[in-house]
Amino acid sequence: MLITDASVVELRQYVLKPGAADALVEVFEAELVESQEALGMAIGGLFRDRDDADRFVWMRGFSSMEARGDALGAFYGGPVWKQHGPAANATMVDSDDVLLLRPSDPPHPAPAPGPRAPVGAAARGDEWVVVTAWLHEPGRGTCSWLAEHVQPLLTSALGTTVATWRTEPAENTFPALPVRPDHAFVWAATFADHASYAAALAALDRHPAWPRTQTALDARGVLAETLRLRPTARSSHAPAG
Repeated sequence: MLITDASVVELRQYVLKPGAADALVEVFEAELVESQEALGMAIGGLFRDRDDADRFVWMRGFSSMEARGDALGAFYGGPVWKQHGPAANATMVDSDDVLLLRPSDPPHPAPAPGPRAPVGAAARGDEWVVVTAWLHEPGRGTCSWLAEHVQPLLTSALGTTVATWRTEPAENTFPALPVRPDHAFVWAATFADHASYAAALAALDRHPAWPRTQTALDARGVLAETLRLRPTARSSHAPAG
C-alpha cells in the first residue's frame, strides 16, 4: 500500500535533541521503513524541517482505523522496535505532535511517488515540500469549503498538485500514541527547488481570488501551521508538478 491509497494518515512531527537529526534519519531509514511496511503500514514522506534543524516530520498510512491499531500494536510490541526503538527515542525531546487524518471530501490525492531509494542513498535534488495544516472549529462546513473551493485555487495558482486531508474524528485505536485534538485541513505540495517554490508563492499572491480567500479564512477563524520541508534520501512523497 502506498500513502496515496491510505484511508487513514498520520502527520507526525518530532522535536529532536540539538544535533540529533542525522542519527534519527540514519536509524529510521535503515531499520524503520520496511519493517513497518511489512506489517501493512504505508511509510510516505520523510522530511527534515528547513526552518528548524531539530525537527523531523513524516507521514504514515493505514487501510483503516482498525488496521492502524493492529499494525501499531504489532510493530511497537515487536522485535524491530525492541532493538532499534531505544536509539530512535534517544534522539527525541517530544514525539506527541500528531494529526490523525483521512482523505478530504472530495478527495485530492497526491500522485504516486517513484521507487524508494535504497538504504544508504544520498538525499536527491533540492525539492521543497510544503505542508500546511489549517486549524479550525468543527461544524461550520470549513473542510468541505476548503476541499471544494480553495484546493482548486491552490492547484491553479501554485501550478502543482495539491494533496489534501482532513481530521479523522474516530477514537484513537492505539492510545499509547496520542494524537492532537485539533480539527484540521491539511494540504501538501512539492516544488522542484526554491526558485519554483518562490515563483509559485508569488503567483498565488497575484491571483485575484486569493485576497478574498484569505479574508474568508480569517472570518472562519482558521489558523495556519506551515512546514517547509526537505525530503530525506528514502522519502516516498509526491513528485513536483
